[in-house]
Amino acid sequence: MPLVNMKSFLQLLEEKNLIAPAFNTTNLEMTLSIIRGAEEAGLPVIVQIAPTNVKLSGYDYIANIVKSTAEKVEVPVTLHLDHGMTFEDVKNAVEAGFNSVMIDASKLPYEENIQFTREVVEYCHARGVSVEAELGELSGKEDDHESDDSAQTDPNLAREFVERTGIDLLAVSVGNIHGLDEQPKINLELLREIADTVEIPLVIHGGSGIPDDILKQLKNYNVRKINLASDLRKRFIASVGKRYEQNPNEYNLISVLLEAQSEVKEVVINKFSTLNR
Repeated sequence: MPLVNMKSFLQLLEEKNLIAPAFNTTNLEMTLSIIRGAEEAGLPVIVQIAPTNVKLSGYDYIANIVKSTAEKVEVPVTLHLDHGMTFEDVKNAVEAGFNSVMIDASKLPYEENIQFTREVVEYCHARGVSVEAELGELSGKEDDHESDDSAQTDPNLAREFVERTGIDLLAVSVGNIHGLDEQPKINLELLREIADTVEIPLVIHGGSGIPDDILKQLKNYNVRKINLASDLRKRFIASVGKRYEQNPNEYNLISVLLEAQSEVKEVVINKFSTLNR
């Protein structure tokens, strides 16, 4: 089916009480694995990509790959920009046909974060594109950006931030961490406070390192989107590396990539099962 806009996608999640994994893609093989895994699971999926990963393909190319693959399946698929840092990132994604964007101004002072995010919201909403923003900051490594600092989301500021920016989704910091180098400690009580304070859906970044027993509880706290990247990338790289170790003279690239694609799809299906069982 054609790509679904984020507003309709979120309504569907709410009606069915689902949490959607937002899987980060990088290339053709990852995209096929994600969408075909969603099709096998029979559940809606968010495909997303960050500007750092768009370097491999370009916005138009990755958007065309996602659109073409989505049209061949019956599950809802939506395309999201992850961690857009500049207005140019946002414009490139919108012009390429992305259904939603995240503007990450969390490093800015609070008032500057609000002002910049509001500008993005006005631009995107005028074009039918939803906006996610972050209040608080995660530690850990996100692609080529590493942060040792973390600031958990203040529930007292969350409502004001949402109201003043007009965003559609709020990414929160509640002990979640980017990457797999550290062990996250999710503060479910803080997450509940935030969920009770704001009315829009919440987003958890850094989902790959969160234990399964916590992941399956998140939809009880108005979390409708959880970002997953490192698990998929790690499995893809491990699969290719294993083939090289088995035969350093391997030259059958199709065989290598099909196996990696199958490995990633298995991770995708397992995450769907964990989040919505």
